[in-house]
Amino acid sequence: MAKQNLELKATSFTLSVLYINNSNLELVALELDKKLAQAPQFFRGAPLILNLTAIDGEDVDLAKLKSILNERHLIIVGITEASIPFSAQAKHLGLAVVKSGKQAAKPSIPPRQTKIVKQNVRSGQQIYAKDADLIVFGAVGNGAEVIADGSIHVYGALRGKAMAGAAGDTNSVIIAQTLDAELVSIAGQYWTADTLQQRCQSQRGCVRLNGESLTVELLP
Repeated sequence: MAKQNLELKATSFTLSVLYINNSNLELVALELDKKLAQAPQFFRGAPLILNLTAIDGEDVDLAKLKSILNERHLIIVGITEASIPFSAQAKHLGLAVVKSGKQAAKPSIPPRQTKIVKQNVRSGQQIYAKDADLIVFGAVGNGAEVIADGSIHVYGALRGKAMAGAAGDTNSVIIAQTLDAELVSIAGQYWTADTLQQRCQSQRGCVRLNGESLTVELLP
């Protein structure tokens, strides 16, 4: 039988949600530029869903907002928890109106393995533990990246970027002997260095996801 030229199959993807909390798009652009300056490669080309609940009822030009984000190499694929006016604008722009994570089925979590790295991860290096937890017996230096679909344990100083739950597992955690990271992220929710230092100054700790916000627990 000849292979079909196209097939439609059900699957699921993990997408980050960008919450727009201010209808002043100039202020949104300024704050976005600051965040992108802290971690430009992390966001570049990232597909995003917009949550506009905080500015529902306000007169916001969704086309202008989309343009602001596209100019910064962010790919807007849809909006969620949208009001009727925002849904109409999204439809006109060819954007999807999708269910929120609370409404949508959670992605299935594959069986978990463990990847062990017995060395320091140096600047420019990237370690990815697919379908696995990641344990690093060493330090993660500035400019290095460690990524895992599960949790990340660093038995040393974490000074680079750590992204746990990369496939959407919100139960993933990041544990490090010294939390001094450029960026920590769990299932798409992230803190940059400034936010992390406000809560944990180079101490041993565990970063986890509480609802839709990160939290850090200091460890003895």
